[in-house]
Order: sequence, then C-alpha cells, then structure tokens
Amino acid sequence: MSGFGPKHGFITPEGRAELEAELTKLWRVERPRVTKEVAEAAALGDRSENAEYIYGKRRLREIDRRVRELTQRLDSLTVMDTTGKQYSDVRFGAWVTLEDEDGKTVRYRLVGTDETRPEAGQISVESPIGSRLLGKRVGDEVTVQRPIGAIDFTILKVEY
Repeated sequence: MSGFGPKHGFITPEGRAELEAELTKLWRVERPRVTKEVAEAAALGDRSENAEYIYGKRRLREIDRRVRELTQRLDSLTVMDTTGKQYSDVRFGAWVTLEDEDGKTVRYRLVGTDETRPEAGQISVESPIGSRLLGKRVGDEVTVQRPIGAIDFTILKVEY
C-alpha cells in the first residue's frame, strides 16, 4: 500500500515532537555555542591554518543545513494520531504483535519514514513488513520477502 512515503509526510505526534525537539536544540543550544566558538577561534588570528575556526565553520554549515531541512520537513508533515482509537485492521500508528513460523513473537509500531527506529520496534509503513501489514487483521497471515528468504507471520494483536 503506497501513499505513506516522505513526500506525503505522515508522522505520529511523538515523532513530530522529536523532530521539533531536535530543531529547538540545534537552533537554541548548538548553533549559539558553535557561533561563539568560531568567534573565539577567529580572534586568534590566521584563519587559514586555524583548525578550530575551520571545523567550527563546517559545523555551522551542517547545523544550518539540518535546521533548513527540519523546518521544511515540519512544514510538510501531517500528524496522524491514532492513540486511543480502536480499529480492527492495521493502520498507520498501530502496534502490531506478530508470531513467526518458529513461535517467536515480535512487536512493531508502523510509523513514518522520519521516525523509523527498528531497534525500538518502530518500522516504516514503507518497509517490507510494514507495507504487508497495512489493512490486515488479527489472525491474518503475511509473508515477507527477506534477503535470506521468505518468512510467514501471523498477526496476534493490533493496538493503537
């Protein structure tokens, strides 16, 4: 199921809050600190051989690039809040508990591409598993193609 990619900008409320926190930290903490460091390094003299100055200017460019990127991204996002809602099928924002062929269970939350963190169980709706789960219900089986071969999952639980 398509339509959830970066161009559409769907995100959970928690994901948006994380991006906003990153933007705030960069703009209010990191940038002023690095600007001060660059000014102090510039005061030392020859800028062409001043590693602190050169590094600081590079870091300022990186911060400014990320601030622009975050600002543009936040302007294009649509928050999809499914918290506390009850749907019978898997949708954006759902926590889905799966059981594989060997009886092992895993739990994933389907989120937008901006907030994907597999180590925290947050997978993109665009991922192989995420895209296969959309629209499915408890008891449904899904087959996911992996580089090492296909794996079958049974949906045990869907929570919002």
